[in-house]
Amino acid sequence: MPRLSDSMEEGTILKWLMSDGDEVQRGDPLAEIETDKATLTYEADAAGVLTIVAAAGETHPIGTVIAHLGTGGNGAAPADAPVAEPAPAQADAPVAEPAPALAQPAPPTPTPESSSGRVKASPLARRIARERGIDLHHVAGSGPGGRIVRDDVETAVAPAAPASPAPAAPPTAAAGTSQPVSAKGTVSVEQLTRTQQLIARRMAESKATIPDFTLRSEIDMEACVALRSELKALGSEVPSYNDMVVKACALALGEFPRANGSYRDGHFELHGRVNVGVAVASPGALVVPTVFDADRKSLREIAHETRALAERVRDGSVTPPELSGGTFTVSNLGMYGVNDFTAVINPPQVAILAVGQLAERAVVHEGALTARHTMGVTLSCDHRILYGADAAQFLARVRALLEQPLALVF
Repeated sequence: MPRLSDSMEEGTILKWLMSDGDEVQRGDPLAEIETDKATLTYEADAAGVLTIVAAAGETHPIGTVIAHLGTGGNGAAPADAPVAEPAPAQADAPVAEPAPALAQPAPPTPTPESSSGRVKASPLARRIARERGIDLHHVAGSGPGGRIVRDDVETAVAPAAPASPAPAAPPTAAAGTSQPVSAKGTVSVEQLTRTQQLIARRMAESKATIPDFTLRSEIDMEACVALRSELKALGSEVPSYNDMVVKACALALGEFPRANGSYRDGHFELHGRVNVGVAVASPGALVVPTVFDADRKSLREIAHETRALAERVRDGSVTPPELSGGTFTVSNLGMYGVNDFTAVINPPQVAILAVGQLAERAVVHEGALTARHTMGVTLSCDHRILYGADAAQFLARVRALLEQPLALVF
């Protein structure tokens, strides 16, 4: 299992793009692998004959063997064939009647021994069988060449499982009317994807380990609304208000290095590049692609890049490098009518800016009550590195840039 992203610990083989025994060339697509960040195509790094070890649907940690690639090409296949010849000799020997005898001690250790006549099963299937006391000799395999995979073991267990609750069923039937599953009704279990597992792990880590605090501010966006109208009239690509926020944050991060840093193992790390992550909702998950060197890019470049990244997130074509390297995050829920909210810091980043809805509100401006476009923002900060005064100055700079947005254009 290859490492396809910096935070990847394990991967799930969604499907093999080549078949067992196929001759492959360097660069040929071998399999689709789901990581903690995206689904990627794994390409062969050498030529040879493919021997699949791990079946589709299986999850394995980095470094686990999922296939062998013989480097001898067609020459390797004949070389292996004669070696396989002794195996039939052993297979033909029905004197392996002792094999059933070996199956007797098998109940204590249900996993078949690794020998020429062993049951073909994936490591994950063997582990599940061992944990549940399943004899693999009685399980039919649906994988390549009859190989037993996880689903085969689980479906083999499924029929047995209801059998034990069955005795408990009579009391329920006797107790009342029908067979109520629970007071909450029927419960359907939904397994987490790699991305959802990563989000759950990082958010739990964030709340458990980061002593955070929040600052809230109301930003007068009247000048941004006017600027956007002017750009629209000129017929150029019109940046969204979120693009303006990203640019303002990027410029402010350059002035406040700690807001662009990380806290690690008792020391501060101040990053040389300003890479702003933009939270994008995707089916079933929240993904944060990165706008690299956002402080050096024009507002138009940021607008073009954020649109392209959002599209790639939604169609599943975003790559791990595009999801890595962020030093700060902007999360915007204003389009859903949310006025303000508190976002969870994405470790090892120091802060995240939650952006609310931009709308006309009654405010006092220059001594008079009037309607102006305002937007609420909330900055969540890691107090171990970003202290109250520094965070307040950073947020004030973001507000100033948005209230006088000409600095964002140049």
